[in-house]
Amino acid sequence: MTVTKGEPVPEGAGGAAAVRGDGYVPSERRLERERHKRARARRATAVAALSTLVTAAVLYLVVVHAPGWPRTKETFFSAGYAREALPKVLEGLWLNVRLLVVCGVAVLVLGMLIAIARTLRGPVFFPLRVLAAAYTDFFRGLPLIINLMIVVLGVPALRLQGVTVDPVLLGGTALTLTYSAYVAEVFRAGIESVHPSQRAAARSLGLTNRQALRYVVLPQAVRRQVPPLLNDLVSLQKDTGLVSIGGAVDAVRAADIIVGRSLNYTPYIVAGLVFVALTIPMTRFTDWVTARLDRRRDQGGAL
Repeated sequence: MTVTKGEPVPEGAGGAAAVRGDGYVPSERRLERERHKRARARRATAVAALSTLVTAAVLYLVVVHAPGWPRTKETFFSAGYAREALPKVLEGLWLNVRLLVVCGVAVLVLGMLIAIARTLRGPVFFPLRVLAAAYTDFFRGLPLIINLMIVVLGVPALRLQGVTVDPVLLGGTALTLTYSAYVAEVFRAGIESVHPSQRAAARSLGLTNRQALRYVVLPQAVRRQVPPLLNDLVSLQKDTGLVSIGGAVDAVRAADIIVGRSLNYTPYIVAGLVFVALTIPMTRFTDWVTARLDRRRDQGGAL
């Protein structure tokens, strides 16, 4: 073992002390500090695991000893109805996934256009800014369920020639209208967070206003707003289940059909768990992206 000149091997290390490539041997105090940190981490993990088990056990005992638990178990947690509902719910979930992809792309594009319209400068663009602001204010204030009812149920009642009455397309339109208003505000916040000197520097290099927005401002704005954009997509994924109010057979509607026939609510639990299983990876990915951006910001790196 290579040892730095004049530095003895720490006692009690058993000859297995960590040695860096430059020959550095950690001191006994540092080794002791690292052992203490590892012991604290193990103790914290054990305490967390124990408290989790105790909490779970208490909740389980409270639930299973409730007076109405046998009836609740039969009505909401029937294994037979769960097996019957799962294939149909998964089949309907494919519609929710397609709605998420198509509406997600449409929301990002429309939201970006609205955000750009709200940040345009000059008096000539005043009417466009007013319309964009009115759009975001209206659809952010209008509850999504009411928007869906108006679009899915109201548009077919007009009997307009050439206008679809497909509840899937109409439901997707309502989702896009509502979520584009939220995403537009996210993009606008990102655009306004870019310091004006960035645009001024781009103009000094000969770029036009449009080029400065496209090549300098928007890339920075989008990178800064990735976490809230992903959160909006997670919410959109859950709200795709609301298209069932128009009769579209998605995961929620598939469960509703079985519930209406059997008067057993287990299919709703199955549909909920399927949505949770689909949402958790997206949520964890959002957390990972947020933590990564925070680390880069703390280290002084570019976002």
